[in-house]
Amino acid sequence: MTTLPISPPLTRRRRWAALSVLVGAVLLLAVDGTVLYLAVPSLTRELAPSATEILWIGDIYSLALAGLLVTAGNLADRFGRKKVLLLGTAAFGLASALAAFSPTAGVLVVARLLLGVAGATIMPSTLSLIRTLFPDPRERTRAVAIWSAGSGGGIALGPLVGGTLLEHYWWGSVFLINVPIVVVFLAAGAWLLPESRDPRPGRFDLLSAGLSFAAIVPLVYAVKHAVGAGLDAQVAVAAVVGVTAGVLFVRRQRRAASPLIDVTLFRNKAFSGAVLASFVAVFALMGLLFFFSQYLQLVRGFSPLQAGLAEMPATLASIAVVAAVGMVVRTLGQGRAVAAGLAVAAAGLALVALAEEAPQYGWLGLTLVPVGLGVGLALTLTVDSVLSAVPRDKAGSASAISETAYELGAALGIALLGSVVTVLYRAFLPGGPVPAEVRDSLAAADGVLDPESALAQAAREAFTGAMQATSLVAAAVTAVAAVLAWRTIPSGKD
Repeated sequence: MTTLPISPPLTRRRRWAALSVLVGAVLLLAVDGTVLYLAVPSLTRELAPSATEILWIGDIYSLALAGLLVTAGNLADRFGRKKVLLLGTAAFGLASALAAFSPTAGVLVVARLLLGVAGATIMPSTLSLIRTLFPDPRERTRAVAIWSAGSGGGIALGPLVGGTLLEHYWWGSVFLINVPIVVVFLAAGAWLLPESRDPRPGRFDLLSAGLSFAAIVPLVYAVKHAVGAGLDAQVAVAAVVGVTAGVLFVRRQRRAASPLIDVTLFRNKAFSGAVLASFVAVFALMGLLFFFSQYLQLVRGFSPLQAGLAEMPATLASIAVVAAVGMVVRTLGQGRAVAAGLAVAAAGLALVALAEEAPQYGWLGLTLVPVGLGVGLALTLTVDSVLSAVPRDKAGSASAISETAYELGAALGIALLGSVVTVLYRAFLPGGPVPAEVRDSLAAADGVLDPESALAQAAREAFTGAMQATSLVAAAVTAVAAVLAWRTIPSGKD
């Protein structure tokens, strides 16, 4: 992809100041992806969502991002990345206000959908603008590393931000906080960011855009509906629609003169391995965090702030990776470093399963350290691995695929691992008559049961067992991805 800057070159100081705006944007999106998790118990008491609605509230944001990233990136290439970035940021602020004051669970799902749509217009422009800001390869590598740290750190900081707000304000505060941040970002972005666009974007393929979204949403819906209502005709129809749309999308991209995604890049094993590593790292982390925050509050009895602080070991470990990543790559090489990160994360997830029944939090907190270290290392390196695996003129398509894999990993992590937790929680509940709210979810059970009752204790034990089993599933998936990364991503060492 050729980029045409249409603003004069910036000074070195102005470039790095502009980078801080772009990192702030991706940090805001990443924080917003996880900040809600701690609010689930309190919003459940206020809005009374079903278990399926809880999954949609957590998942629809990343799902919309994943489905629309490629289309939004194509539009930004055409109309100007700065322009689309700022318009999307303004829309993000408006959707945040709607989410904060949602009167029902259904309205909150819609607001989260709009947040994802707005976020999809923000994310693709950030890496493209970094390439415009930093023509020097060494500076650009450093800038991409900082961008990756912002993205990974935002995932981990979300629970802490949410816990701090929920300690003092109502659940909507986790969304309302976005509004003043958006105002500052709009002012700084309008002043600091350069404009750029692709001078030869080709014809916009509306059908491909529709197929890309239709390939993702029905498949996730099929999983969620199967959990809530069992296997039925709706599940079958949704699955067939998603698979068919995916096949048609890939075929169309192979034949199109100006494809939304260059699917031929997947013939490169190094590229495919890096994309898969990014996908699995986010899949495991987001799937764990979504229900781990509820576990800390509803099973351990932590306040929202205490729960946010309890997740800090993962946050600090993921930040510490930024300082050590250079040494790890020099020692192991790129591919082995990514594989090592995933392997460490897999070990951490297995340890989390063992520690969730420990009477003291200390052991559980220690198990979060390898999870944060491993995921942070994998995410930091996979962006560079993706871009290094393809020719320079394919960097735009590679970035779009990498970002889509990231958000799709977040969406499917919540959808699939969240569904496993829900199914196992219901299976582990005691036999006999159980109130519908208790069977629906632990969050709903917490609102109707006496915390000291035998059934409440049984529900907490069922949820803990479900979390342990799901953590082991996530660990197994991550371990397989570590092997694939080791075999496919070049290390550059003998």
